[in-house]
Amino acid sequence: MPFAPSLRRAAAAAAAAALAITLAACSAPAAETGSGSGDDSGLQTVTEGKLTIATGEPNYEPWFVDDDPSNGEGFEGAVANAVAEQLGYKADDIVWVRTTFDGAIAPGPKDWDINLQQFSITDDRKKAVDFSSPYYTTTQAVVAVGDSPAASATTIDELKATKVGVASGTTSYTVAKAELGEANLSVFNSVDDVVLALKGGQIDAMITDLPGAFYVVGAQLDDGVVTGQFAGADGGEEFGIVLPKGSALTSDVTDAVDALREDGTLDELQQKWLSDAVDVPVFK
Repeated sequence: MPFAPSLRRAAAAAAAAALAITLAACSAPAAETGSGSGDDSGLQTVTEGKLTIATGEPNYEPWFVDDDPSNGEGFEGAVANAVAEQLGYKADDIVWVRTTFDGAIAPGPKDWDINLQQFSITDDRKKAVDFSSPYYTTTQAVVAVGDSPAASATTIDELKATKVGVASGTTSYTVAKAELGEANLSVFNSVDDVVLALKGGQIDAMITDLPGAFYVVGAQLDDGVVTGQFAGADGGEEFGIVLPKGSALTSDVTDAVDALREDGTLDELQQKWLSDAVDVPVFK
């Protein structure tokens, strides 16, 4: 028996509504996922379920050990793993890649989520990349040659009895003047001039920031040693984790670093890898 007109109109309306719902479902845009893929942590990363961490090549102690960032050893290696854990990633979820220092802080897209290479936080660099809050503030350290009287100094009073060089206009100079006075302090135009004076025997020791001290000993002196570091970090450069500009992870990584600072983890890692492991005690 044929449908009544009212029933035919109702059936047609129902069919049209069903067709509209189907077409809407087919044509609806996919949800935005940012620059990467989401994972169980809810974070947008380069590779779903993984955290891609970049660093330099080669790497040096005490920042990384054996040029193997995946072993979690060295100060920055340990910090990276601690941050990843705070974000919800296990060590097996980390993908390590290598970059140049300059390339990491240059403008443009990146193929990694975060990067650690002793990057000092500066306003100029913030124009091209994002930074987390600082995970380390550089201290000032003393470098001496092996046969120098400063090489055996363990206290500030013992250091005052030696000839110490420092570059003018630096945080190192400010700390040296405050801690040692000016009686035996020699001031030079640049850090390179201080190194030359140390090599030539004009001074017994030099003061520079701890990362610079490791570089001087590793690359510029044959018999150099980092004898100690000063307790305060006032005026020191702050190291931050670098992220691509506008990264969706920046606030999460900053929260992770802040949590590690507040619970004492960063202090513990600094003591372990930048003092105990490399035998650089704090001057008393």
